[in-house]
Formats: sequence, structure tokens, C-alpha cells
Amino acid sequence: MLRAWRGITRFQGRSSYFTWLYRIAVNEANRALDKRARRPAGVAIRDQELLLPGSPADDPSRQAEVSELRMALGRALAGLPPALRTAIVLRDVEGFSTQEAAEIAGVSQAAFKSRLHQARLRVRAAIGDEVLVTAGG
Repeated sequence: MLRAWRGITRFQGRSSYFTWLYRIAVNEANRALDKRARRPAGVAIRDQELLLPGSPADDPSRQAEVSELRMALGRALAGLPPALRTAIVLRDVEGFSTQEAAEIAGVSQAAFKSRLHQARLRVRAAIGDEVLVTAGG
């Protein structure tokens, strides 16, 4: 919010105020990721932080499968480059339209669609590989 406050005079109104703010947040997140990548990892994400509560009606084997899938998804998303991770989070997690997400990402709709497609392919491949390895081992 401090960056937005300091930069409010540079807001030109070519997009909505919300899109402008969201773009600042994405840029700050990418800066933080770059900073973190330059220094050794300090704290790992614990498995409990990636788990969502399951239905009590689920049997234990189903719960284990869902748990493995969630962990694989978390690892797949963490392994994506920031531009691809941003695309999949904006569109599939946050639910923005392609146009809104492209504006937030600062790219054309065609470029955004390409990033989203690549991100989805990589996540599918990573999850498929992890699930096969887990099921086989």
C-alpha cells in the first residue's frame, strides 16, 4: 500500500484503479521472490499449510489420495516460474477474467493466454508424474 500511496501521482487512468493496485501487488510479490531466490531458504512450507480440511465422510484411503494430490499441487505451483505462477493464480485461483488478469500481469491477452496454457500444462505434467511415482512406490 505504501508503494501505491507514493506512486498515486503516476496513475494515468488507462486501467481501473483496482487493476493498477493489483499490478503493484504482483510486482512486489515478484520482487520478494527474486530476493528470496538470492539467499538461502529459511523456512519451508509445512504440509499442514497446504492441506484443506477433508470431509469426515471420506474414507482414510481417499483422504490419503487427496492429501497426496494437494501436496503435489503445492509443489507443482511452487516449481513454476513467477510469470506462469502469476497467470495460473490470477485466472484459476483468484477467478479474474482473461482481460483483467492480462492487465494485472502487464501483458497482452494473447501473451497471458499463452502463459496460462504453459502453466496448466506444467502443473498437469508435474502432478501426473508425482501421483504416478507415489502410487507406484
